[in-house]
Amino acid sequence: MRSTNPVLSRWKSPGGRGFEPEREPVAVRAGVNLRKESGTHPHDRPYDPRAAGGAMTMDDVVVRTGITLGVAVLGAVLSWILLPVDRAGIGGTYAIAGAAALTAFAAAVIQTFLSRPSPALILTYAALEGVFLGVLSNTVSTHLSPGVVVQAVLGTMSVFAAVLIAYRLRLIRVTRRFYGFATAAALGFLLLMAANLLFSTLTDGPGLGFRSGVPGLLFGILGVALAAAFLALHFKQVEDGIAYGAPRAESWTAAFGLALTLVWLYVETLNLLTLVTEEDVF
Repeated sequence: MRSTNPVLSRWKSPGGRGFEPEREPVAVRAGVNLRKESGTHPHDRPYDPRAAGGAMTMDDVVVRTGITLGVAVLGAVLSWILLPVDRAGIGGTYAIAGAAALTAFAAAVIQTFLSRPSPALILTYAALEGVFLGVLSNTVSTHLSPGVVVQAVLGTMSVFAAVLIAYRLRLIRVTRRFYGFATAAALGFLLLMAANLLFSTLTDGPGLGFRSGVPGLLFGILGVALAAAFLALHFKQVEDGIAYGAPRAESWTAAFGLALTLVWLYVETLNLLTLVTEEDVF
């Protein structure tokens, strides 16, 4: 049996086949028989290749996700306190935020193409994203909308909780079609945002207009919706990983994916809230 989760394709058994979900707990599963060397296995009994490092559990995912997010929050708080805000203009502080974001993006790309998760690289990514979020949030709060950061944090937590509850109640079902649609939509969205950023940098203006006015509101809502969809994908990844008996180290991969998506969700929520004024609401 194959999983619809593409992440599981790299979890291979010694025979070359992916691990299959089993109904028994990991501790009592009958594993595959390995080729035995002299003196290595004195008894001919089933052997689980994951026994040395253990299989991934929900506790592993929660702890590692907490560590990753904790590093990001610490980086954000320290950058908010220690890095000065350019009150005469936003160019300097946005440059710091952009440098941190680009470095974090490079770390994320490297981790994505690694065959195994690297806790050091994931925590480095989290720290850099924390610097980016701290500088960005401080700048937006100072120049654009005081108090919007608290609203963005609450909005991010609310969306996360809503998606988690909906997923647990099976109101959201992650299928191969869902995965394909969400991935294609996210790729198109990111390409449009990259083009908008490029044009705004070259022309020193609003770019293609995807981040301002009515188009900005529409794309902000779309960004939040896509980030929420990816949260559901990560919940499915965790669920499948535990069911398939994925190695414990893969809990770092789950933590990395959740942290990355939560950062995306926060940035989209922050951008959306800065476009909505009291005049628009009332």
